[in-house]
Amino acid sequence: MRFALRTTGCVALILALGATVLAENWPGWRGPRGDGSSAESGVPTRWSDAENVAWKSPVPHGGHASPIVWEDRLFLAGADLQKHDRRLAAIDRNTGKLLWERTVVEAPLERKHELNSYASSTPATDGKLVYVSFLDQKSMLVAAYDFDGKELWKVEPGVFSSVHGYCSSPVLYKDKVIVNGDHDGEAYLVALDRATGKTVWKTPRENKTRSYCTPIIREIGGRTQMMLSGSKCVASYDPNDGSRHWIVDGPTEQFVASLLYSHGLVFVTGGFPDKHILTIDPTGKGNVTATNIVWRHERKGVSYVPSPIAVGDYFLVASDDGIGSCFDAKTGRREWQERLGRHYSASLVAAGGVAYFLDDDGVTKVIKPGSKLDVVAVNELHSPCYASPAISNGQVFIRSENTLYCIGKPGEQAAAR
Repeated sequence: MRFALRTTGCVALILALGATVLAENWPGWRGPRGDGSSAESGVPTRWSDAENVAWKSPVPHGGHASPIVWEDRLFLAGADLQKHDRRLAAIDRNTGKLLWERTVVEAPLERKHELNSYASSTPATDGKLVYVSFLDQKSMLVAAYDFDGKELWKVEPGVFSSVHGYCSSPVLYKDKVIVNGDHDGEAYLVALDRATGKTVWKTPRENKTRSYCTPIIREIGGRTQMMLSGSKCVASYDPNDGSRHWIVDGPTEQFVASLLYSHGLVFVTGGFPDKHILTIDPTGKGNVTATNIVWRHERKGVSYVPSPIAVGDYFLVASDDGIGSCFDAKTGRREWQERLGRHYSASLVAAGGVAYFLDDDGVTKVIKPGSKLDVVAVNELHSPCYASPAISNGQVFIRSENTLYCIGKPGEQAAAR
């Protein structure tokens, strides 16, 4: 009897530990790995406005920034268009209750593209501080807050000018906050000290052209590579000091979608005015334009704004104009290409072997990648959605124009109330 009780207890402990291991925070743009992937299982695939919704709350202020999640806190950037305030809000992830909101900067509304917002940069957190970035008239502004809403520092590390507005999401690496300053002027990449906001390094970007790509950081070939597209190139830098590893010229002028790294390749999709999907071997040095491009597709099905996703052996893309595509990641062979929606702004996310395509009309198609289009579920929220979803602890968080949805079962703390 005692043995049976011990065995049952051990199984329960293992299951509890397993659930803890599988649960992930979603600490910044595109999640824990910066590529839209969640390692969790059991993530919801079916919902509606009223079904499988743990809670829904009014969005404090509008914007296209994605929600980020750290344990029982959710953080959201927004803009008050009446007061011209750009704000950071903390929300209880178990109930949707607003915990606090802080004005980060008050400044005249900048000129922007009609599909952009005044709060498009997704915050980032290390579990201690939250880092957020906005445009302060002609300068990039980056600020740090603790989880109680106390401002720790605020700096303006460089100028920023673009007729399309601002959207530079911070990336965290070791003791640094790194922000992309590609703009129509003296463009740059900048690393700030997390504790003080002091500039650690600042690297010029010679092509001086607006782009909005958030870098990804990976260990590849014995080097730490911070990779991004933008400003008429695709390039890799050392995030420790800002020095450049390699560069590919073009293939176009402007980029928004983030890169992916999978199967030993860097995946690029963009941009404007020319449209390309291509993969790059990231093991080179210097200018590798003529040597390291592995496969390429042009024009049809290419996304400019939505970032793509890798699921298993497949690479999936949602084009801005509603076309979904699935490729063999290694060879570039197109498996299928179909119209999935009217228009896409949100980037793709994935969990449990499926990809989530959220369109501007609030419809999420859950796709299982393969040789043929396989739509697992179609979920409608009947509310415009431009921000990318977040996945954490078995729940999907979706920001619509006016509402923040928590999809899935209620959290433990919420259920206990």
